[in-house]
Amino acid sequence: MELTHINKKGEALMVDVSKKEETKRIAIATGSISMNKESYIMIKNQSAKKGDVLAIARVAGIMAAKQTSSLIPLCHPLYITKANVDFSFNDEKYIVESIVSIACVGKTGIEMEALTGATVSLLTIYDMLKAVDRTMVISNIKLLKKDGGKSGYYEST
Repeated sequence: MELTHINKKGEALMVDVSKKEETKRIAIATGSISMNKESYIMIKNQSAKKGDVLAIARVAGIMAAKQTSSLIPLCHPLYITKANVDFSFNDEKYIVESIVSIACVGKTGIEMEALTGATVSLLTIYDMLKAVDRTMVISNIKLLKKDGGKSGYYEST
């Protein structure tokens, strides 16, 4: 398989997408953060001193997705038409999962935006609770699903 972001001399380049068709594209990414019971309860009860942790993490995830091309050097700027950040809870293991879905109509995929949104939403949770719990672990960041473009549909197993 040939890498698209490297030219024949081995130099980095931004892929030319000018000849590609615009299609509706979606991507869903996820990640999780594990924590101690005290932090977990603060999130669920919205009792953290810094405010509603998940509300701030949701906004941070959306903002990060919109800024992906500024953060990752060879990403194309995309016009995002939908951004959604949801959270699920594992009450037995004190884990919060971030699920980010992003959509656009464009010439290149939106996977990096979904992955960036998931990552930054989790980093925001860490930032808001680090005074209470420095043992938190962010993990399992991955693409769950993508659709659109030449490569079509993908879903992780």
